Amino acid sequence: MMEPELESIRIMRRLVSGDASAIGPLYEQFGRAVFTVCYRALGDRMLAEDATQQAFIQAWRAASTFDLSREPAPWLYAIARRAAVDVYRKERRHRANRIDEPEIVALPPSFEGMWEAWEVRRAIDRLGADERQVVKLTFLHGFTQEETARQLGIPLGTVKSRAHRAHRRLAVLLAHLREATA
Repeated sequence: MMEPELESIRIMRRLVSGDASAIGPLYEQFGRAVFTVCYRALGDRMLAEDATQQAFIQAWRAASTFDLSREPAPWLYAIARRAAVDVYRKERRHRANRIDEPEIVALPPSFEGMWEAWEVRRAIDRLGADERQVVKLTFLHGFTQEETARQLGIPLGTVKSRAHRAHRRLAVLLAHLREATA
């Protein structure tokens, strides 16, 4: 039996060269660990399974960018985390579109967390209407900038400029939080 490190290097060489049959051995070696990363991020077995599948699809698509001098595990785990975030955002939007289900809101675990959440909400409310719309769609509802542009019927560049202005303004409005937690 080959050592796991040598085996993973051999598998990654095959994957980078475009050998589609290498994805199976890669999954055999790292599938459980990738699933664990996704499950810890999502807390739901079915969503974690979806994210795991997406992670290996993304790994296959990005294989040509993999640096063969590096270990594949950190690369795969980073892909898994991004896949979990994508699955979470998709699920969150799907749930937001269902009117018949109440949305569950989790309270911050401490008074300080509640105060910070309140301050962030107040700062967002102080933004101009256009900037506030972009911030709410991208950060509170998890839409990408492209999806926000489609939702609002405006160009992507407009979304980007509004988001940039909003971030600058929020940084000023929330500077006291950085000082309070420092």
